[in-house]
Amino acid sequence: MPKFQVQDMSCQHCEASIKAALKALDPQADIQVDLASHVVTIASSLTSTALENAIRDAGYTPVLAPST
Repeated sequence: MPKFQVQDMSCQHCEASIKAALKALDPQADIQVDLASHVVTIASSLTSTALENAIRDAGYTPVLAPST
């Protein structure tokens, strides 16, 4: 389950934009957003690269967080 740090995500509009971009690629994706820590966690069958590109295409700067 990839996790991304998205430092330029700061409000609910940002959250909605990112979720919409991800859902357009994978309608079944389970997306968790923590605005306070700027973290987006995604359960999806898509690759981390595809998910990262979707967030970038929405206008944000995701950084893949190391897996734990």
